[in-house]
Amino acid sequence: MNSLVLLRHGESQWNLENRFTGWVDVPLSPKGIEEARSAGEKLKGFKFDRAFTSVLKRANATLDIVLDIIGQKSIPVEYNQALNERHYGDLQGLNKAETAQKYGDAQVKIWRRSFDVQPPNGESLKDTLARVLPYWEKQILPSVMKEENILVAAHGNSLRSLVMHLDGLTREQVLELNIPTGVPLLYEFNGAAMPVSHRYL
Repeated sequence: MNSLVLLRHGESQWNLENRFTGWVDVPLSPKGIEEARSAGEKLKGFKFDRAFTSVLKRANATLDIVLDIIGQKSIPVEYNQALNERHYGDLQGLNKAETAQKYGDAQVKIWRRSFDVQPPNGESLKDTLARVLPYWEKQILPSVMKEENILVAAHGNSLRSLVMHLDGLTREQVLELNIPTGVPLLYEFNGAAMPVSHRYL
């Protein structure tokens, strides 16, 4: 069996500050750097053939730290904005608690947790899925079908979209899905490129 490891970047500075981040290119926090190092330690013993990541530095830095720790900095890495975090539009940079005070808890929860409601000038989870899935099918799945071992370092919502597809989750089920920062999620595939198991490491 071959492996696909999905890794949400370590805590970012705006995660720490409780801000909507989206496509704003913020760095890892000190805790996020430690989370990336911890992920690297958990992935020692894995041999990856290639890696995929977004164009945002919090995911890139997480990947770099992991590849350095496991001694695989020479593998091919593809960067693509299809794996970027969900774009939060006008909410980007705003404090989540202050935004809830301004618009109401119910409205902010709809923006954050619904499947197909967009925040002002931003993306819904449905929109994020619409760009992640074609990239998966065209760029990542062919490597899985060649039985390569793949590492994907990306973001909470881009990875939620991918897990929704891999696990066959409904629109309702994916709303309850949370992917922690810096914890590798391992999928194992059979020879027909079908996932047969998954677990956090």
